[in-house]
Amino acid sequence: MTAFTKIQDRIKRKGLRDTFGSAWRHYVFYHWELLWMERDLVSPVPPHRLKPYAPLRVETITVHNVQAFARHFGDRVETMRELAAEGHTGLMFVDDANDAVAFIWGSSRHYHDRHYYGCWFPVGPGEFFEFGGELIRKYWGTELSVDLQLALWKAMAAQGCTKVVDVCEQHNIPALKLHLRMGYQEQGRIMNVYCLFGRWKFFRESRYSASRLEPLRKPEAAASSATAG
Repeated sequence: MTAFTKIQDRIKRKGLRDTFGSAWRHYVFYHWELLWMERDLVSPVPPHRLKPYAPLRVETITVHNVQAFARHFGDRVETMRELAAEGHTGLMFVDDANDAVAFIWGSSRHYHDRHYYGCWFPVGPGEFFEFGGELIRKYWGTELSVDLQLALWKAMAAQGCTKVVDVCEQHNIPALKLHLRMGYQEQGRIMNVYCLFGRWKFFRESRYSASRLEPLRKPEAAASSATAG
């Protein structure tokens, strides 16, 4: 399929505006707003209605077992190896076929995200930076999204950490709702990532006051909070 044919196909499926917008972001300019979140490691996770899932095995990610990612995360095998070699704490949930179906990472020191955003994420005393959490589609909407984080929090608490911090893209509504479900609080600051012509990246931090998460709360949850207050 030629490049022109691919563009035509994309326009038919997504429309001209979406196709142009995607091309602009990829080749000319994009701006990501990454919202900083935090929570302690001891407060209970709020009740949820996620689906249960069949038992999985939890393993620490090392340079020697990254082939478990080959089936579902084949393009990430070497990245997993590099992160493990750098000494970050990574956990994966593995099924009966010894394939990783979910993973998550934590760093107790300043983290340089050279694999994706390209910027530094500072980590304060007692904190750890959570990043890279992902599940295969089969487990979307299940309790695994909660258990994945709880397992990492337990591992990092054992290393002396008392708080988790991370960032979430402003436009990633499912991820923002997951943060609400896990009881995260907004820090009121944003890491802005700018990219020009797909090559040059620039970064700056900004602040905000009005909540970015509150509009995403379910009406019944918001009403219950108001009544409790």
